[in-house]
Amino acid sequence: MSTLHDHDADLRSQAIERLKKRSEFWSHLTVYVLFNALIVMVWYLTGAEFFWPIFPLAIWGLGLLFHAIDVFRRPISEERIRREMERLP
Repeated sequence: MSTLHDHDADLRSQAIERLKKRSEFWSHLTVYVLFNALIVMVWYLTGAEFFWPIFPLAIWGLGLLFHAIDVFRRPISEERIRREMERLP
């Protein structure tokens, strides 16, 4: 009986961790959009010809992409593990 309880507790722990990671991602995305909108506005208002905000947009955007992949990729299922095991010699 305790095994089922332990399993439920483990699933709950995993679910809480995933929810935290998603919340952190949405906060990260919000800060990215607001900050980069501000620097694009600064670029526009100063009348600079060269679009220099491309550098923080691209570099930070790459970091945001990796963050999204970490947060939203599907966990490895037992089925995928089983199929991979069958491929091994």
